[in-house]
Amino acid sequence: MHLKEIICFIVFCLFCSAGICQDQKKADSLKNEYNSGNAQSDDLKLLRDIAKNETKPDSSLKYSEILITHALADSNNIMIYDGFMQKGAALNMKGDYDRALEAFFRAMDYAKKSENKNNEASCYIAIGNVYSLNENASNAGYYYKKGLEIFRKGKDSLLLGKALYNAGDEFLRINELETAREYTREAAAIFENKQFFMGRAYCLGNLGRIFAKSGNDVEAEKYLNSAINLLEDFGDYNAISEFLTYMADIYLEKGNKERALEYAARSLDLAKRYGLKDQISESNLKLSQLYEATGDSAKSYKYFKNYVTFRDSVTNLESVRKMADLRTNFEVSQKQAEVDLLHQQRRYQKNIVIAACIALILFMLLAVGLYRRNIFIRRTNLIIEREKNRSDHLLLNILPEETAAELKNSGKVKAKKFEKVSVLFTDFKGFTNYAEHLSPEELVESVDFYFSHFDKIIEKHGLEKIKTLGDSYMCAAGVPFPVEDHAEKLIAAGLEMLDFVSKVKQENPKGGTWFEMRVGINSGPVIAGVVGRKKFAYDIWGDTVNIASRMEACSEAGKLNISENTYNLIKDRYNCEYRGEIEVKNKGRMKMYFVKKG
Repeated sequence: MHLKEIICFIVFCLFCSAGICQDQKKADSLKNEYNSGNAQSDDLKLLRDIAKNETKPDSSLKYSEILITHALADSNNIMIYDGFMQKGAALNMKGDYDRALEAFFRAMDYAKKSENKNNEASCYIAIGNVYSLNENASNAGYYYKKGLEIFRKGKDSLLLGKALYNAGDEFLRINELETAREYTREAAAIFENKQFFMGRAYCLGNLGRIFAKSGNDVEAEKYLNSAINLLEDFGDYNAISEFLTYMADIYLEKGNKERALEYAARSLDLAKRYGLKDQISESNLKLSQLYEATGDSAKSYKYFKNYVTFRDSVTNLESVRKMADLRTNFEVSQKQAEVDLLHQQRRYQKNIVIAACIALILFMLLAVGLYRRNIFIRRTNLIIEREKNRSDHLLLNILPEETAAELKNSGKVKAKKFEKVSVLFTDFKGFTNYAEHLSPEELVESVDFYFSHFDKIIEKHGLEKIKTLGDSYMCAAGVPFPVEDHAEKLIAAGLEMLDFVSKVKQENPKGGTWFEMRVGINSGPVIAGVVGRKKFAYDIWGDTVNIASRMEACSEAGKLNISENTYNLIKDRYNCEYRGEIEVKNKGRMKMYFVKKG
């Protein structure tokens, strides 16, 4: 389930001990009572119910902090626990994950002080949810397991069901499909027995996604349709719109592109009708991908532009530039004020000159004043130039030079399609196992050691770094400037990365931390542009990127695996070993080749 969908369901998973969901009307009524003066200013139960029912994260955060303050004054551990849980949930919905984790761990302390096992387990599940949202499967699984162990020993099966659902969703995300199916079915059975039909609807939707990933489209369609029908009764249109895009994927896999387009269009219509901005963006992207699959480039481009419109972070870039300009303007105004003060002093001195000797003194003062004024002007110009360079340097650190120039000249960045691009992915073998035995400082230092050297390699070969995600490194050749030898450049860089990793292993087999690495490359067309809401980034999309990721996943430690597309571009330059046709997730069987070194 995607981020927004998980957050919606977390609402009732975090506070399952109370057995209620958010209700804005109820929250407004309770706030009127609290602010009317009829209630006691420290009415802890009233504050808790306001924070729990409030659907606006900022408002929920406000009342949860008031609750914590009063509960601490009363030494009421249960209410302190409730306050920190509500605070964590509000921060979670705002995307402030570090502070959300801090709040949930504080809630854990007070759950243990009050010796309430259900509350303690709820904290474990809430912490697991945050790690799941951040795609930290190892930590998420650990905390889900601890929460489930407590719930299984308890008597409240509904609490267990909600915890099972979250754990199943995390295992689905990391493609542990059998475990995900087991947890989700157990949760669905509990929800049905307890007549908690919204929870059952989400379970059915996830089971549909599990069957879709398993290749069982018939069962996937049946479960997704059941989930959609149930969610219509609850008016949960965000989840319905999301599930409709999964239906589109199923029919695309069947080869029925018309039905796939119908489901994607239905998802977009629903998202527009109810103002679901995130889902409007996702549905536009799905339609763009479907029309690209049908060969209708014009419509594909149209919907992709709509997608970028909702996801574009140009306003964020403009804000960064304006912040730099504001600072420059402030310092310039300070210097100008000093210059103006000097002018006033000179005018005053001129008016009192009545003699030749005073005229001489005035002349000397004017000379000094002009010299100081010149110093002020030079300093001001230096400040302006320095801040302008800082602003330009900031943009160039985040975006390619061509993209940054387009942003400064026109105030926006247009998405572009590049026909001839090669994309490279790397991944460290057994990274998760290493991560479990290293401190955070050692882990970050080890990854930075490798990635810093990779940065030097791609700079040497004139490539574009796209991003890193955990232990995965992604770069490309042919963007933002087209080149004819993009495949050759990327393979040369990939082989150099493998040589570096191998050298580290040989020179330091026992001393420090070393890894083995897989590399995968694919070539073809991509779409490139700037995306993001809070932290903008230059990124690329398209089937070419997805296949490059699959090439890495199908590679072996110490080897560079390439697709047939890339092989046809470099076969006359590099010696390659044909691996045969290998099954690729969601793509069927594809021809692959290992590039031999030397």
